[in-house]
Amino acid sequence: MDNISNGLGFGTSSDPKAAVMNQVRQEAAMTNARQLIEKVNEHCFEKCVPKPGSSLSSGETTCFTQCMEKYMAAWNTVSRQYINRIQQEQGRSSGGGGIF
Repeated sequence: MDNISNGLGFGTSSDPKAAVMNQVRQEAAMTNARQLIEKVNEHCFEKCVPKPGSSLSSGETTCFTQCMEKYMAAWNTVSRQYINRIQQEQGRSSGGGGIF
């Protein structure tokens, strides 16, 4: 796993603080991914599969696929805006002598 982390740019710093921050970022990313999958399954399944059976019909499959695509696009839009806002706030606070 260290090779994977190093290949992604995580864990390459000799600074212990940076290593901890990278680990926290990785864990937060994994948590966000899990939440996305759970919400997509919950929301889209309820919307597209009114009567669960042993398999999905072609209409249910199409509905589920389109629902997932829309949900993920919305998630990505919100995530990008959130990251932009955080970066802007960090930019403002770094000029004022922040904590870090």
